[in-house]
Amino acid sequence: MALRAPVVVGREHELELIRTTLAKVATGRGQVVFLTGEAGIGKSRLASAATDLAYQSGMSVMRGRGSAMSRTIPFRCLSEALLSLQRLGTTVDIDELGPYRPALARLNPDWGTTTDDASSSSLIVLAEGVLRLTELVGRKGGCAVVIDDLQYADPDTLAVLEYVIDNIAHQPTLLIATMRDEDSAALEFARATSKRDSASLIELRRLKQQQVSALAGACLEGALPAPALDLLWAGSGGLPLFVEELLDEIVSDGRLVRTDDVWRMADAGVPPSALVHSVAGRFGRLNDQAREFVSVAAVIGLRFPLTVVREVTGLDYRTLLRYLQSEPVAHLIGPDDHTPDWYLFTHALVADAVLTLIPEEVQADLARRAADAVEKRYPGVPGDWCHLCATLREAAGQTAEAGSQYAEAGRRALAQGAAQSAVTLLDRSLELVHDPVQRFEALEAQLLALTEAGQVDRALAMSFDSSGLDRPHRARLHTQLAWAANLAGRTSDGLAQVEIARALLGDDACAEVSAPIDVVAAHLELDRAEPGSLERAESVALRAANVAERVPLPVVACQAWQLLGALTRRRDPAQATAYLERSRAFAIAHDLPIWEIHALVRLGLNDALRDGEIARLEQARDLASRIGAVIARYQSEVNIGLQLVLRGDFAAASALVEEVSSAAKRLGLQEIGQFMAVLRAVLAGHRGDRTTLTEAWSVLGEPGGEQHTARLHGLAATFCSLLEEDRPRARADLDLALAAERATPTTYHLTGRLGLDLLLRAVDGSLTQAEYDEIVASPAAGLRWDHHFALLASAVLSRNADEVTESADVGLLYPMARHLGLRLVGEAAARDGWGDPETWLRTAEAYFHDNGVAAVAGACRAQLRQMGVRVTQRRTGAGEVPDELRLSGVTVREYEVLRLLGARLANNEIAAQLHVSPRTVEKHVSSLLTKTGLTNRLALGKLATTAD
Repeated sequence: MALRAPVVVGREHELELIRTTLAKVATGRGQVVFLTGEAGIGKSRLASAATDLAYQSGMSVMRGRGSAMSRTIPFRCLSEALLSLQRLGTTVDIDELGPYRPALARLNPDWGTTTDDASSSSLIVLAEGVLRLTELVGRKGGCAVVIDDLQYADPDTLAVLEYVIDNIAHQPTLLIATMRDEDSAALEFARATSKRDSASLIELRRLKQQQVSALAGACLEGALPAPALDLLWAGSGGLPLFVEELLDEIVSDGRLVRTDDVWRMADAGVPPSALVHSVAGRFGRLNDQAREFVSVAAVIGLRFPLTVVREVTGLDYRTLLRYLQSEPVAHLIGPDDHTPDWYLFTHALVADAVLTLIPEEVQADLARRAADAVEKRYPGVPGDWCHLCATLREAAGQTAEAGSQYAEAGRRALAQGAAQSAVTLLDRSLELVHDPVQRFEALEAQLLALTEAGQVDRALAMSFDSSGLDRPHRARLHTQLAWAANLAGRTSDGLAQVEIARALLGDDACAEVSAPIDVVAAHLELDRAEPGSLERAESVALRAANVAERVPLPVVACQAWQLLGALTRRRDPAQATAYLERSRAFAIAHDLPIWEIHALVRLGLNDALRDGEIARLEQARDLASRIGAVIARYQSEVNIGLQLVLRGDFAAASALVEEVSSAAKRLGLQEIGQFMAVLRAVLAGHRGDRTTLTEAWSVLGEPGGEQHTARLHGLAATFCSLLEEDRPRARADLDLALAAERATPTTYHLTGRLGLDLLLRAVDGSLTQAEYDEIVASPAAGLRWDHHFALLASAVLSRNADEVTESADVGLLYPMARHLGLRLVGEAAARDGWGDPETWLRTAEAYFHDNGVAAVAGACRAQLRQMGVRVTQRRTGAGEVPDELRLSGVTVREYEVLRLLGARLANNEIAAQLHVSPRTVEKHVSSLLTKTGLTNRLALGKLATTAD
């Protein structure tokens, strides 16, 4: 528009709210503001003013706009926001984005290549990437993300924004979004978010008469006569867009003139009743060529590329640019600042007004010509062109072509991780497509989209007309339903779908068609967790692997070989490794980097179990981070974390558990979160922290938690009981673990059957040599952790001290387990009179004393005394306690806690340094307050500095 106010008028209260919000962001508290109101109310103008304030305060700015082409173009406004960083010259060290860089590359291709990993195309992974980007961009002065026209945003963009809103509270990020107050998913989202106090919702109202006068005065830099103000008030109804549009019209028409710096009305005339009259006037003054140009643009949408308009109209660039610069068109259309060679109507209402002036049959013809132009200019209609072409074909009445292109747009949206948008697009495709093969392709994609979008119930409840489809195609649909059921944990539903698929194919189905069904069936069989299920799963997976490798079906082959690697490890670790190496080689040969990394993760687990080495797991983690395979990365860290616990590196294990648990919760990775809960319990058990162990036990109450029962009892609770010197409870825990392992076969190891159980039974005399020989004959008994305990059990059975020495080498990586073994063997050796029990018990006592495990250290000292060995009471460090504190009863350990309080460490940090539980630290702090007579931690910290 020619006339535009240089300042925001009539929004003083709203601007003050935005300034207050910016002040909160400056303190590191993320804020969200939604601006809503009717079209033309000034939402974008206010957002621009807020952007200026944010920029002036030193914040980096990202800005995007919802696509008026359609609400199902995935992530359009987010992509524009990322690209705006480059336009504004904001430097981003994209390497700091780690595994989230490939996810964001879907929005900004300049940041690398995307990955075909399903986990990395996850909507939540993308959302986490956006969150981390805003934190990175705003690290120095904060980040303002401004999104205009959110009412046009696709549902997946809203999901990403919801995730960001829920997680920006502790980073200096401001999110401002504008939207119309019409019914839309965006408005519903904004209202719901504001009700839970996660955002501020500012509803803009029409200007009052006095504010209309102020706006007009700001536009013309002077006071207007009363007749002009009356005309503006009557014609605009207080809507800022209409005020400026009508003001421009009466100035252009010569009805409002300026003489001697004073504005006067030359002719009152008849006031325009609405914007459409103004648009119609300008549209009517255009020649035929210019009118066709504007008509084509309006049919395409609010925003349009000049290349397509040129293709439709046949006009050259020089002519088009001349029209764009002409007075009538310049009031309707202007350049799009976000995208070169794109233009947009000055307001959505202007585009709507133009459409009302074009007959429907002309609109349909223009839409057809525009679609033809898009396909000619952009072969294969890449990216957003596919969706634009679909909408144009539909507007042209070409429903079959539109349906086919909606299906393709849906598949592309799904590949981008925009599952909800894909569902919407594919729904539209299924409404328009009637060809059986095309409907099958859309249905197959829709089932996958529903699964990825978390709408598994809807997928399983889908009724589809399969008439016209052959049996193999129908079987593929039911196979997809079976996989959806598997992901949802609905094993019986999945198995039922597998049976339907198999029945459709018949007994003589070719192996190539059956292989994808077999892989799904094997996963479902694994989830049944009943006697014989592992064997059945292995048989079916092996059949699928052989067929898929021969055909080839690369992904099916990789899935099958890796599943076989997990299934055979318990029986034959060497064969399991061979299967995984086969999967990895196949993935490399067929350029499947994600499946190569998944194989590497499983191979790294084999290394860790067999030798205790984690180098390959770390390699897998680094590769997964590099290409954005988020699930593979966290799977690596699950296994690394377990090895850290077994190695006694409790501080590193605790930090990893907290980091991955937090990420898994935010990303909605339920399986990873469950593994972390188990690892937290194992860590607590190996620290002798009964309280934390009990808290982590809640994993058993979650779906799928029963598969972890054996490990929770055998690797967590049993060790906690042993560190408490509660042998009967440890025995009971281990019996529960072994019973659970028999009742619910799993692919997990280290539950105690091949190691610790042998040692405990050897010590209490209930293990025979024949039983021992039978059990250790299993290839899985060679896993390093279990082998260490098995060697000690053999030493007790044969009273062979050399095997104790051998066990020390095997258990070198596992200090807590090694010294616990010495404590148990020392007891048996002292009782039966063999070996060097004094040395073993003293070694164990020193370790457990130094690590604060008083119960075991005390038991070792008691055993030594029973042997007649003189044992002095340990007072190490007593001389360091100041006399005043010692006389108050402060112990050595309490003084250690006091000194760390002086360093301003939190309880969990103190616990990590002293290798005790946070609960124990809390008790020491309470005791210090009582003994010193002080009232709080701050006072204790000051005492620590003076005592030193």
